[in-house]
Amino acid sequence: MKRIIIIGSLTATALFAPTGGVQAQSSIEQVLKNIETNNKELQANAQLITSQKLESRTDNNLPDPTLSYAHLWGAKDKSETIGELVVSQSFDFPSLYATRNKLNRLKAGAYDSQADVFRQEKLLQAKEICLDIIMLRQQKNILEERLRNAEELAKMYAKRLQTGDANALETNKINLELLNVKTEASLNETALRNKLQELNTLNGNIPVVFEENQYVAVPFPSDYQILKSEVMSADRTLMALGNESLVARKQIAVNKSQWLPKLELGYRRNTETGVPFNGVVVGFSFPIFENRNKVKIAKAQALNIDLQKDNATLQIESELAQLYREAQTLHASMEEYSKTFQSQQDLALLKQALTGGQISMIEYFVEVSVIYQSHLNFLQLENQYQKAMARIYKSKL
Repeated sequence: MKRIIIIGSLTATALFAPTGGVQAQSSIEQVLKNIETNNKELQANAQLITSQKLESRTDNNLPDPTLSYAHLWGAKDKSETIGELVVSQSFDFPSLYATRNKLNRLKAGAYDSQADVFRQEKLLQAKEICLDIIMLRQQKNILEERLRNAEELAKMYAKRLQTGDANALETNKINLELLNVKTEASLNETALRNKLQELNTLNGNIPVVFEENQYVAVPFPSDYQILKSEVMSADRTLMALGNESLVARKQIAVNKSQWLPKLELGYRRNTETGVPFNGVVVGFSFPIFENRNKVKIAKAQALNIDLQKDNATLQIESELAQLYREAQTLHASMEEYSKTFQSQQDLALLKQALTGGQISMIEYFVEVSVIYQSHLNFLQLENQYQKAMARIYKSKL
């Protein structure tokens, strides 16, 4: 009986001792920096953005110059020949190049915004994995303590069964509890290894050194309107759509400018009279058919982007409100658990009841299991709260 009291005391110390930060080789921030550098999808997306920027610049290139030569001979006397050489270069109206250049700069900004959104998604995924790893490590500590307790009880009851101080029913219950705890510990270990593997994969299959087992404190924002203003103004998706809207409007200006005539300049050499003649070729091309409805198309595309932005704003506001309510509920539940853990002396009361003969060993063990499960529930709530806050403040990644 004295042995069981010692177990209870150790458990109380392990569960109710104040949590302190453990020195880690790598923080979440450092892990995210490494993933930002090593992630293959981010690297591939960076190359895609580079190719898109280069492709947009090609729209403002000059057309290829043309070179033509005509050699004609007489139908009756083939010794009589005429030669004509023409070298020409066509180009758009000069102001159109300046307008396209502005459009290309806006497109580059829009591509960078899209890359920023993609980067944020990957880093948020990595951060949530890190938060899960922290929770699994905390659960592992509790499960290991619970497993040690169950193993000692199982050994004790096996001896008491041999001496006749315990019955088979009590022993079987202890052994079943031991099996359940072993199973939970094994599943926890597997889940932890899988999460670490996911983190390595995001890091380009380079092993990640991450040993944190405590969360960074994230206070709950009490004023929703201030939070909403902060989040909406920094949301990268809305920023990207805003840049796409600027591109769409500049595209309207470009399409309007394409109604200006195209020009052609060149050199011409003719030997029809037997004496070479040199001259200048000047030409104009009027886009009567080529640009039909292009302005209407650009306006429709601009309206489409604006409507997408309006819809995204509504979606982001709705998601933020849901996350805020979820975090608020989780935070309140966490505070209730914390107050209960601080005010109650469950293990001490159980020890007194056990020493006083008011409860049996099985009853004591069942009550201790309830305490362990309560702490596991608290860890789950804390993890969900940390994830909700990470999604709310994802623009800071």
